[in-house]
Amino acid sequence: MRSTRRVGTAVVGAAVLLGCVSEPAASQAGEDGKRVLVFSKTAGFRHDSIPDGVAAVQQLGETGGFTVDATEDAGAFTAGNLRRYDAVVFLSTTGDVLDVAQQTAFEGYIRRGGAYVGIHAAADTEYDWAFYGGLAGAYFQSHPAIQPATVRVEDRAHPATSGLSRTWNRTDEWYNYRSNPREHAHVLASLDESSYTGGTMNGDHPIAWCQTYQGGRAFYTGGGHTKESYADPVFRRHLMGGILYAIGDVQADCRPENGYRPLFDGTSLDGWQQAGPGSFTLDDDGTITSAGGMGMLWYAASGFTSYSLKLDWKMSGDDNSGVFVGFPPSDDPWSAVNNGYEIQIDATDVPEKTTGSVYGFRSADLKKRDRALNPPGEWNTYEIRVEGERLRVWLNGVKINDFTNTDPARSLRDGHIGIQNHGADDQVSFRSVRIRELPAQGD
Repeated sequence: MRSTRRVGTAVVGAAVLLGCVSEPAASQAGEDGKRVLVFSKTAGFRHDSIPDGVAAVQQLGETGGFTVDATEDAGAFTAGNLRRYDAVVFLSTTGDVLDVAQQTAFEGYIRRGGAYVGIHAAADTEYDWAFYGGLAGAYFQSHPAIQPATVRVEDRAHPATSGLSRTWNRTDEWYNYRSNPREHAHVLASLDESSYTGGTMNGDHPIAWCQTYQGGRAFYTGGGHTKESYADPVFRRHLMGGILYAIGDVQADCRPENGYRPLFDGTSLDGWQQAGPGSFTLDDDGTITSAGGMGMLWYAASGFTSYSLKLDWKMSGDDNSGVFVGFPPSDDPWSAVNNGYEIQIDATDVPEKTTGSVYGFRSADLKKRDRALNPPGEWNTYEIRVEGERLRVWLNGVKINDFTNTDPARSLRDGHIGIQNHGADDQVSFRSVRIRELPAQGD
């Protein structure tokens, strides 16, 4: 059954994108009772944008249906009080802001499934508290003058970045960090150091990221130094997506992602071929969308033996598509059906033919699938991992299927990949198709 947790998200995102800053008003709790604490205590430099940031988060809460409380009192960090909140936002905090007992309470909160959102100078906080450093992802080192820069959007499925183009030009104070979070966090966006002066991270400069950390969720954005940031509808939407991820209203794959290469990067379909009727349209935003069918767009340039395939997909409604793996090269789309395996995209079908299933062979774990699945209109991410004859599927970072081929007429060990255009009434979009080849598995 399709999840209906957040049927209004697309509307909410559009409202945030078009919204503007007004005077703070009391936030109202949403139907699900989600609650966020904004903490902005400073023991070092104090940003004059903090009141604007607090007001912006309060307004996002009104639009997004979650209650926002704001405080600079570290006494709020007790186990009992923190249990009231689905996420805690560290808004340009600086220096040592919590004592040992308060740190212990916050660590327990995260380990019990709590969530952290760090904004800008949250990375300039608690340098002697290793747990916090790991949660934030990286500590501040230095910054050049406020200036325009180009942000490269690396993950266009995460709700914090799904509404952005591949590049985002904006003005802010761009932090350099003491370490690169890429190895342990999932980078959502990075800075093009050639687009401004003063970057010191040797061309790999993450500026927004997410991760799961010791039982909890974490999202950090380096933007937000200026007052203007909180009046910028695009930055507000970025922040809204990070908060919605943190409180669990939308799902995303926040595992570290390294070593992948693009098969479709949004600009060219070189190496791909259409088999059978129908087609895919290539949009200006780097998305391909199915049209007509029943056919398949397959990667003909090479087959693969042992690999992790990742791609982002989105349905517009009650649509049907799938990702095929392990089939021989052929201009007949039915060759993939008869000789390979399909990981289904259709949340309303029977268990062995629904989203996350190995079509006709093995159902997904439906409880896990339903919790992980974002509804129509929102992006989802598949990881399909093939090692030997074993096929595993992750949806938004949650493993939902584990299947081993025992059919002697089929083999996952050497084959091609493809995406289905199912029919005239089915419109499913894909982007950011990438692959990481793995060591070959023995018999």
